Amino acid sequence: MKVFIVHAHPERRSLNGALTDIAVETLTGAGHEVRVSDLYAMKWKANVDADDFGDAASSPLDVVHDSGRAYAGGTLTPDVLAEQEKLRWADTVILQFPLWWYSMPAVLKGWVDRVFSYGFGYGVGEHNATRYGDRFGEGALQGRRAMLSVTVGGPEGHYSDRGINGPVDDLLYPIQHGILFHPGMEVLPPYVLYRAGRLTPEAFAAAADSWRERLLTLETTAPVPYRVQNAGDYELPEGRLREGLEAPGRSGFGLHVRAA
Repeated sequence: MKVFIVHAHPERRSLNGALTDIAVETLTGAGHEVRVSDLYAMKWKANVDADDFGDAASSPLDVVHDSGRAYAGGTLTPDVLAEQEKLRWADTVILQFPLWWYSMPAVLKGWVDRVFSYGFGYGVGEHNATRYGDRFGEGALQGRRAMLSVTVGGPEGHYSDRGINGPVDDLLYPIQHGILFHPGMEVLPPYVLYRAGRLTPEAFAAAADSWRERLLTLETTAPVPYRVQNAGDYELPEGRLREGLEAPGRSGFGLHVRAA
């Protein structure tokens, strides 16, 4: 396997740093190739602006089409081109980050904003009466697997179906479905480590063992069965799920996950 880890925590000696180190050690020890982008260490530029697109930048700035022209012309900035190449190289992608304010750190969102440019992460495929582009299960990154490894400060019960913070699967849906599945990657169930700031040494040792187990089953773990946009489940171009396809007890984001 070729595994690309995108690490997003400002303190390399943090729990997130330890999980990244365990991942590198475990995967390389099992004979896999691993590359890591440590966004804070790289001083990753998180904001999208005209400097990203060079001569392709328009005035006023049109991020979508300017990024598409720069991508097609090979004139995106070297840092973005390098990250796109890592994604092409990988067959498995892991995003390692803490859940901050119900989402990913700003630097990781900025990585997505800049790296998943038009023509690379979205805006591909034919749009007609029966297809709405190659997205949600299809696209430029199809054939790859992806997984989130997330640390959470609160207890697991706060992120359950009746938890005050909402179900963790709902909180992660915009990332898993909207960022990873959108360009075609299969999304594995996330690894979520709760009470991150209060782990005892014994709890950390147990978490490290469970993380190693997850890492060694990346190739065999069944992905979340999200519905593919162009496979017939949706009315197109409206993008609405067809009536009668709801799995029992499913609502909200869960409508877009097929029954087992």
